[in-house]
Amino acid sequence: MTTHTHMRRVRLRWTPLLRAGSLLAVSAFLLTACNSAKEGPSAKAPSTSPATATPTKTKAPATPADPVEAAKKEAIATYLSHWKEVEKRYADKAGNAGELKKYAAAAALAQVETGAADMRKKNAIVLGAVTVDNPVATSADLNRKIPHVILSSCLDISRWTVTDLDTQKPASLPKNRLVRYVIKATVEKWPEGWRVIRDEPQGKKC
Repeated sequence: MTTHTHMRRVRLRWTPLLRAGSLLAVSAFLLTACNSAKEGPSAKAPSTSPATATPTKTKAPATPADPVEAAKKEAIATYLSHWKEVEKRYADKAGNAGELKKYAAAAALAQVETGAADMRKKNAIVLGAVTVDNPVATSADLNRKIPHVILSSCLDISRWTVTDLDTQKPASLPKNRLVRYVIKATVEKWPEGWRVIRDEPQGKKC
């Protein structure tokens, strides 16, 4: 499918929550004045200046994140993660590696599983890395029953090599094949999280 942003790779960072206890100490000062000497009625107690309160600065409330922009970032992150799982599935001769269903569903999931199975039938796997260059969210619709984001990316498979399982050597492929091409993905927000449901090469160089 994100996404998955450059190729700009989208990384998620989790910061630990720090808990700190605080001790509030309250001190009370009692001011007393005693006059042991006999003073006339004109004697006055020393005047004290009223305490001046120091104004406290309050932090302005954080500006809420734009839900559309947040959805686009999440969709791109999911798409990038999806392709990492695709790499694992195609590289596994047993066809079980990775957590593909965590990031893909529907047609996109079937497409990867079928493609990887076809490779195994030909006694081949695909090794190396896929690069998702410049993933961009071209549209987002969060008002649908199932919100979705449309992504456009440049997929680079030039370092993704079909390898014969017997010889462990690269298979012979057409020299004029596209190795960098535009791909359009649809990413939906399911109850379990974002999922790539369609991933469609556009047949155009990038």
